[in-house]
Amino acid sequence: MTRFQLCALPLCFLVAALCRAEDTTLIEQGRELAQYCVGCHGIDGRTDIDSHPRLAGQNQAYLESALKAYRDGNRRGDLADIMRQNARGLSDQEIRALAAYYSSL
Repeated sequence: MTRFQLCALPLCFLVAALCRAEDTTLIEQGRELAQYCVGCHGIDGRTDIDSHPRLAGQNQAYLESALKAYRDGNRRGDLADIMRQNARGLSDQEIRALAAYYSSL
């Protein structure tokens, strides 16, 4: 290993640890926000209602995009009006947190 690689290795571990800590905080924030989603999407994002999608394990980027589209009125569909009402007060940070939580399940 070169001297540069030896110096860079601890930095990589530090960055990875910081990212995990940020992800954990984001997921916890999302878990708290998700209490408002339980009625339709079930506990831990697993619902048995056919017309309501399961959110657990969904792709994080997709969930963020979908929530922003509902919030901004750009998404159409059977439940779009309900979701628009639920998402309209969410900030980008809250949407990111919800998406991180549900994708982590």
